[in-house]
Amino acid sequence: MASESSREKLPFEPRQKKKKSPSPKTEPTPLKSPYRENSAFDPQKASLSAIPDIVSKRMVGRMMAFSGIPTFLGISSFFIFYWVVSNKLFKVPTTAVVLVTMGLFGLGVVGLSYGILSASWDEDTAGSLWGFTEFKVNFQRMTSAWQSARKEARSK
Repeated sequence: MASESSREKLPFEPRQKKKKSPSPKTEPTPLKSPYRENSAFDPQKASLSAIPDIVSKRMVGRMMAFSGIPTFLGISSFFIFYWVVSNKLFKVPTTAVVLVTMGLFGLGVVGLSYGILSASWDEDTAGSLWGFTEFKVNFQRMTSAWQSARKEARSK
């Protein structure tokens, strides 16, 4: 059995630190506040840029609907295909099972993004049932923010 120090460490493996014995003269240093006066963080600006509670609840509800339903169907499709094959109703190719479940899980992943972008980001407006117009507006906002961030990064 090789000693632990002779083997190669993995890139993500933490280093083992030797424990230092605490000196009796050392006093614990007080914790510094992360919100210093000279800091770039401004609590007032952060509260203005935070997502309002009603909008975040609206996003979560839409994400649950647009992602939860396809994901539930993807999970239940395994049981449905098992029932069809075990009762010998018809022969189901394995590739069909894989493609159907992958497609439903893929719709679930797409539903997460669509749930966020189809919600109305205006606190006073609830938005429509399917959210097509909200999706167009929010997608346009997102792409314009990406473009402006890209221009700003290039100018630096």
